[in-house]
Amino acid sequence: MDNEQQLPVGRNIKIGFFHLGSGMSDVITTGVWNRIMISDLGFAATPIGLLVSLRYFLAPLGVWSGRVSDERTVFGYRRLFWIWIGRLMMLLSIFGLGFVTASLARGAEATVGVWLAIIVAMFLFSMGTAISGSTFLALIYDRSSPTERGRAVGIVWTFLLLGFTVGGILFALLLPAYDPTRYLRPYGDLIEGFKPFASLIATTTLSFSPDTLQNLFIVAGLVMGSLWFFSLLGEEKRQRNLLQAETQQEIKTTLRQDLSLVWRSHPLRFFCMYLALSMAFAFSQDLILEPFAAEVFGMSAATTSRFAAYWGSMSIVATLAFLFLSRRYRRFNNLNLSNLGVLVLIATFALFALSAFAEIRPLVTPGLILLGLGLGIWNVGTLGLMMDMSPYQRAGTFLGFWTLVVTLARGLGVSSGGILRDLSLALTGATPLAYGLVFTLGAIGLGLSYVALLQIRTDYAYVQPVETAKVFSASMD
Repeated sequence: MDNEQQLPVGRNIKIGFFHLGSGMSDVITTGVWNRIMISDLGFAATPIGLLVSLRYFLAPLGVWSGRVSDERTVFGYRRLFWIWIGRLMMLLSIFGLGFVTASLARGAEATVGVWLAIIVAMFLFSMGTAISGSTFLALIYDRSSPTERGRAVGIVWTFLLLGFTVGGILFALLLPAYDPTRYLRPYGDLIEGFKPFASLIATTTLSFSPDTLQNLFIVAGLVMGSLWFFSLLGEEKRQRNLLQAETQQEIKTTLRQDLSLVWRSHPLRFFCMYLALSMAFAFSQDLILEPFAAEVFGMSAATTSRFAAYWGSMSIVATLAFLFLSRRYRRFNNLNLSNLGVLVLIATFALFALSAFAEIRPLVTPGLILLGLGLGIWNVGTLGLMMDMSPYQRAGTFLGFWTLVVTLARGLGVSSGGILRDLSLALTGATPLAYGLVFTLGAIGLGLSYVALLQIRTDYAYVQPVETAKVFSASMD
């Protein structure tokens, strides 16, 4: 097959349906289930929050599954085995959560056995997400040529965004008295990306029947399972042997040796810094953006709930526009798009900071539009760079590692935004000044990530010292 036609747009769109299901799975677990448990059934937020965030703690499993998929096949499949196993775990967890939560809604006592079932279900969901996420990215890497990878991950990421919206609408129809689209931030998370969450509205009685709730989880699981199966059907051929013996000997390295290359290689080291800094500071606004508008400008909940629509829709527009441009003009490569995206995000944070310091309300809407444009461009470029900076024959290992960096940095960024806001408020006693300082620090942090990005040149990204040349030899032009 011609290398340029390795992954045609039609098959790319078919694979993209995988992340349509992924977005829906985020909505059902972290947008619907947690809201029902806390607001409708009255459980404490702390244990529910810990269970929902379990996926972050299990993210290192993605590095392990990626490495195993690099080295050997299981039943003749390199990537698909791990993807299917991971998604099966997620389906079982969704069905299990549905039955247990419905039984609680019927009045069952929250015994140790019930909590154990919930913990097992969330553990399966988190573990399944970890081992299938990085291997899915590795499958895209395998299926696409270097010139197609930016477009490939951009289309897939767009489907992830659509999954949040489609999931919210579908689940609202299946659970009509509860409308998650009113509360969810529909254009959520990155490689395993923005995470939607529900506004916690205290209620004292159920506004839906337990049977309806149970049916919601069953139908959701069947829909997501069908999307995952359809999207990857026929996308990997069975192999007798993964690698020729000579090639196996050439790349025989330990996980520690593989990941030590990140520090020893100039471009990989600075890419890791860029990835961590840009992810952390780009999402430092995630927790405080709506409170900023409410506390500084007195905007209502109805107004701030539309923020996601502004930046989310612009993010999709920017993604599709720059995917189109990247196919037609070589100038719009992954590195240049990452540069442009970070610069737009720096301008965004500077605009929010000015809005806070000077209390200029009309700057908020342009800031939201810039935020969406910046995130869209930045994601297309950065996800493409994750592919570019993953060595040949070690894509699973490195994509798992990059995904781990993204996950941990995002979690740190979201939490640090709230912490910095509280510290600034305690020190200054002025709400506008406190938010302005957080946005300013975000702009500075993104500026540092831009400096790290300037140290990367993909044309020599894999020129390594002699001892690592064999690992990277197949990926050099």
